[in-house]
Formats: sequence, C-alpha cells, structure tokens
Amino acid sequence: MNNPFKNGRVYCGALREEHIGQRVTVCGWVARARDIGGLIFVDMRDRMGIAQCVFDQTENGELFDKARALRSEYTVAITGTVRMRSSINDKIPTGHVEILAEEVNIYSPAETTPFEILDDVNVNDALRLKYRYLDLRRPSLQNALALRHRMTQITRNYFDEQGFLEIETPILTKSTPEGARDYLVPSRVHPGEFYALPQSPQQYKQLLMLAGYDRYIQIARCFRDEDLRYDRQPEFTQIDLEMSFVDIDDVIAVNEGYLQRLFKEVKGIDLELPLQRMSYKEAMSRYGSDKPDLRFGMELNDITEIAKDCGFSVFEAAAAAGGIVTGICAKGAGDKLSRKEIDALGEYVKTYKAKGLAWIKLTSKGEMSSSFAKFLSEEKLAAIKAALGAENGDLILCVADGDVELAQNALGSLRCHVAKKLDMIPANTFKPLWIVEFPLFEYGEDDEGNGRLYAKHHPFTAPMDEDVELFATRPQDMRAKAYDIVMNGTELGGGSIRIHNSDIQQKMFNALGFTNEETEERFGHMLNAFKYGAPPHGGLAYGLDRLVMWMAGTENIRDVIAFPKVQNASDLMMDCPSPVEDKQLRELSIALDVKTKE
Repeated sequence: MNNPFKNGRVYCGALREEHIGQRVTVCGWVARARDIGGLIFVDMRDRMGIAQCVFDQTENGELFDKARALRSEYTVAITGTVRMRSSINDKIPTGHVEILAEEVNIYSPAETTPFEILDDVNVNDALRLKYRYLDLRRPSLQNALALRHRMTQITRNYFDEQGFLEIETPILTKSTPEGARDYLVPSRVHPGEFYALPQSPQQYKQLLMLAGYDRYIQIARCFRDEDLRYDRQPEFTQIDLEMSFVDIDDVIAVNEGYLQRLFKEVKGIDLELPLQRMSYKEAMSRYGSDKPDLRFGMELNDITEIAKDCGFSVFEAAAAAGGIVTGICAKGAGDKLSRKEIDALGEYVKTYKAKGLAWIKLTSKGEMSSSFAKFLSEEKLAAIKAALGAENGDLILCVADGDVELAQNALGSLRCHVAKKLDMIPANTFKPLWIVEFPLFEYGEDDEGNGRLYAKHHPFTAPMDEDVELFATRPQDMRAKAYDIVMNGTELGGGSIRIHNSDIQQKMFNALGFTNEETEERFGHMLNAFKYGAPPHGGLAYGLDRLVMWMAGTENIRDVIAFPKVQNASDLMMDCPSPVEDKQLRELSIALDVKTKE
C-alpha cells in the first residue's frame, strides 16, 4: 500500500524507521502480550504484519494497569509515538521500530481460541476449517489472499491493455449435462423446472463472439458437482477469455504474454518465450500424462519390441493384444528402496487399473533381484537395461497392458510418485508448456453401461482441419484444435478453437450420439445463433485458484481460498449443506425421498 497513513492510523506491518517520531494509531489483534515488570510488550497484528507496542509504567501508570488486561486476540487500538527499538529484530520488517503507547482502546475481548494463531501450529484441518475466520488471521493465509488479489489485478490490467472487455455472464443458466454433474437450482415460478449453476461460461462467451464482442474476459465463478482433490473445489474461479478471428497461434501468443507478465511481476522470473509445445501423443508416450512434470527426468520408454518375444508371458500378452510394455529407470533407487517399498509401488499402480508392476533392482555392488528377470535370456535382459539406460544402483519399473493409455497413465503416475518419494523434484522451479493436438473424442460407457464416444474437452471444440473427413469413418482418431497450459504436473488452463460451422457442429453432435431432438433441446439456441454469421473464434480458461496455489508455493488449493469446502463438499464453518423447512420445499413444489443413512 503506497500510503498506509490516514488520519494518523497506520497498518502494523507498514511501520519503518522513517516513521520515527510520528504519532500513530494501530488497530488490530493482540498476537502476544508480555509483562516483564515495569514494561508490557504487546505485539499487535493486522493483515500487513506485526508491530511491537510498549507500555511503560514510569510513563503512565494508569495506562500500564489498563494494558495488564490485554490477552491474545483482543481487538484493540493503540496510539503512541514511533521510536527506535533498543533490541533489533531482523526477522520481521518492523523489527527496527516500536510504538511507545500513550492510549489504548479495547474494542472487544476474546475467549481463548481453539488453536494458536500461528503459521507453524499443528492443528487438525477440520478444526481449522470449522473456525476458518480464526484460521484466516494467520499470516500465511493473509499473504496468500493478498497475492490472489494482486494476481487478479495483474490479470485485469493485462487483458485490458490487449483490448479485452470484461463482461459478466449469468449464474442461473440451463443444464446441459455432459461431463461433470451440474448443481441444480429449483425454480419457484416454474414448478418442476430447474436452473443449473454454470460449470463454465462456455456457451455465453461463444454467443458473445457471435454478437461482435471480439475480445471477452471474465473472472468467473463456476460450479461442478464432482469429487474433490487437493487442487479441486466444487465452486471455483476461472480466468475466462474468448477471442474472434483467431487460430491456435493467436490465442497462445496472447496468453504467453500474460504468463510472462504474471511470472515477472509476482515471482520476479523472466519467462522465456515462446513456451515449449508438445503433442498429447508425445506427452503420453514420454511422461504418461497429458500434464507432464518436466522438472525431472525418468521418462517412459516403450520397450514393446524387445519384450514381445522375451519369454515373460505378461509382456508377451500385452504386446499380442496390441498394447504396450513401457518402463522407467529410477536412478539410484536400486540402493534406496527396499523390497517392501517396491512391493508397495506395485500396489500403487493397481490404483490406476494396472494389473501389476514388473521390476529389476540393481545395486551399486552389482547385485540384481527382479520380479521377472528369470524368464528372460541374458540378451533380452541386457537389451531392456540398455533401452532404459539402467546401470548398477538403479531401479527398473515396467507396466504392461493391452490398453496403451492405461499402461502409460499408470506408469506416468508412478513416475511422479517415485520422484516425490526420492526427493528428485527441485524446489522453486517452474516448467510451463503447451500440450496440443488432443484427441477430439474419448471412449467411455454411459449410465446403462453402453459404450459411446464422449468429447475429450467439450462438444464445441473444433477438429483439426485435416481430420474433418474422419467423422464418417474413424472419429476415434480425430485430433482437436485444443491446447492446455500445464506446469509442474498441473493443468493451469485449457481451451480450444471452437466450431463456427453449423454443419461441422451437427456432425459433432451426431458422433456423440445425440438425437436431433436431444440436440435441439440442449443446444438449439447455439445452432440457431450460428445461422446468423459466426466468426472463427477460440479461447481459454485458467483455474485462478490453481494459479495462485503455484505462485504462493502451497500444495493445497484450500490455502488460497478464503472459505473452502472439504472433501465431501461441505462447509464445516457454516455447517452446510443443511436441511430446509418444509414450507420452502412446498414453495418449490419439491417432495423429498431421502434414504436414511445406515
């Protein structure tokens, strides 16, 4: 804050040596009070930091007696004169000065808090979230939310400079279930009908392009009824943007400029442009992930050709089924991991639907143990070791399956797990890149267990121009004009060039198995709009919460959200979701059929 002083009031954390001699008032909470006889030292805390205030009995005995009542988390105002501290504290920015107190006003006392308001206190997460308003007093959370504000301002300023208009889109919208579940809102005036909370402003921002607003941005609140993870919440914030008369390179160029600005102003890092681009196919082949972490090596290697006739039935069966045998070499892990720990890695890949893990443990002394080497000839064993670059002291880990992506995904997840376990990931390192050429479709089962194609991103994503002709013959091989910006194993944002041709859009809906009636019911407003002149357009959406999480250096998205939900999507502080009165349900024409929890 450029000028923290206003009417004599100053933020605690803003005091510096240049303020010595000035009479100021600080307002906040008592972080700590120490009575050492004739002096009482009070550490005052607000969102800017800590200031030490001193009550001297020889200066004002009545004030000194009043200060004896101060306890932790009392809300007070202290007025006094800034002076140099006799004992310098270089650990805090205000450590060279203190306030000699002349007045104190106790706004409200405080009961003993359920936990200390400290960053390094060991507190159960549930307790912290139940008393989130206390938890938010901790400096680390206050700094994270201040960083979030700053990043939002940088975002608005940058895109304003690039000619974008900030336009709000509705929160109450139409349910178009395809992908994650919608949160539904019943309508009182339309009994039996529902709004949906937006999973993204996707359709509205495309319609804005059709309306002629060629550069749109919104800091948009979005909602998805899905299972939570460390980097996912049921309600979240997107930096949502769309552009007209563009192709992939145009969208990426604008966003690389944004990321460069963000890294420079927030982290002081000069991001070198252009960023690396990698196809989805290459990312899966080398890293087993469409959001690869490039901070460390240990890349996947396809050893199917070597393994297809090696004598080990698991490898041979996977190869015969048109699948893959893929492996990684964990450098130095042969000496570091025990047999028990390796067996635990085998259980880990099973959580990703792999049937098991094949391994070779090489010690620096030249000893070898393995789950499958006894089935191999010396020549095949040497070939596998050479293909994976394995030497004494290393650990070879392999996954084989008839489903190529299943095997790659399982081993890619194991790659990251092993890297964390062995502390192979360098700190304060950022490796952003673009993943491009995603599949247009993915195969899955519907609620009845029938196989069908689903949109990999969403049904408005344009196919690669050269793949359009595959709609009728091999839609599963089609690539999308889609792109994700990923960093350090996390997707920061994603987008695509959209379909602006109504014929191609109809082919897309047909490939997804929608009947004409379903298409008209769900997306008729979009198809009708396309009849009146649609520009080529595309965009991208960042997860603001994830961006802030990375910039703040925390590993949990809850640390950068003021009032987050827990894993079951409940709010422990507000105790919601919660039952409502029967009167409210009757007004909404809703009758409940809730099964009693056993």
